[in-house]
Amino acid sequence: MTGRLVNWLNRVLPRPLDPVRSIKMKLGVLLVASWAVAIGYFWYGVGWLPPGTAITSIGIALVISQVLAHGMTSPLREMTAAAGAMARGDYTRRVRASSRDEVGELAQAFNKMAGDLHAADQRRRELIANVSHELRTPITALQGVLENMVDGVAEPEPAALRAALSQTERLGHLVADLLDLSRLDAGVVPLRRVHLDVGDFLDEAVEHATASAAGAGLDVDFRLHELAGPLTVHADPWRLHQVFTNLLDNAARHSPPGGTVQVRAEEHAGQLHFEVSDEGPGIPTAERSRVFERFTRGDRAAGGGTGLGLAIARWVVELHGGRIAVLDPVGVAKGTRPGCRIQVTIPNNGPHRGEVA
Repeated sequence: MTGRLVNWLNRVLPRPLDPVRSIKMKLGVLLVASWAVAIGYFWYGVGWLPPGTAITSIGIALVISQVLAHGMTSPLREMTAAAGAMARGDYTRRVRASSRDEVGELAQAFNKMAGDLHAADQRRRELIANVSHELRTPITALQGVLENMVDGVAEPEPAALRAALSQTERLGHLVADLLDLSRLDAGVVPLRRVHLDVGDFLDEAVEHATASAAGAGLDVDFRLHELAGPLTVHADPWRLHQVFTNLLDNAARHSPPGGTVQVRAEEHAGQLHFEVSDEGPGIPTAERSRVFERFTRGDRAAGGGTGLGLAIARWVVELHGGRIAVLDPVGVAKGTRPGCRIQVTIPNNGPHRGEVA
């Protein structure tokens, strides 16, 4: 009851000193105003008749100082109440930040912090829900296969064992992706950059993607366009391999049978531009910024990835000082969706965040 009364008073009582930009000036105004009102009452209203008038003037000064000081201290009281609510898990409380002095700036910073904490808490809840959902699917499938074998419903034949192995591998990939994201979020992923030959690197990436697609039963042709000349990039080979593994795997899974996945690389103004394009259904323009968020799967078919691959790709590219984006397919009319084209841009002279020599 007392807390609600204090909050109501904080909302309805005026703050006459809010326009003053300095709390030091506010204290000066507080003292001068209290003294002036008390002396005015003492001089014009009653006269010089101690001690009653002196006691009255002191009382008036205290009342005036309390009225003026209320607006100075109410943001601090609101922050105290909001901090207590945040400790209980309520991140929706905000502080009235109408003051223009240091306390007002603190209130604005507090509101921004509360908003950031609310967003982080929301992302944490979504992450837990998504991880639980992603883990439940392969665990349930693996449990069903093993229960059938134990109960004698199914024999431990190669097909059943391959199904169990497939679900186990899916679990392993999900855990590895989550560990990568946790390291990236914590900023503890060092980049061990070396000078890579772009042609050799892409040849190896395409070779691995071809073997992976064949193992998954996908009929896809990977085509690496000839480079205009020898190209090198200063990058972490393992992390960059993660990017192209995800991009090529996504392109293969979304391509139609007999489709072609094209890989290009060229240099402009000291920046390397990589492109991976496929002949699949493409990504709607409205969803292109969301595909790099965690657990965003869009129109993926069943049996796709974990929804973390493109999020990891974006983090790795940004660690290299670059950017990744979905572009319009070349030579395609606007509004249609034939194919997806993703571009990765990495500057050779970009920032070396987290680089290990």
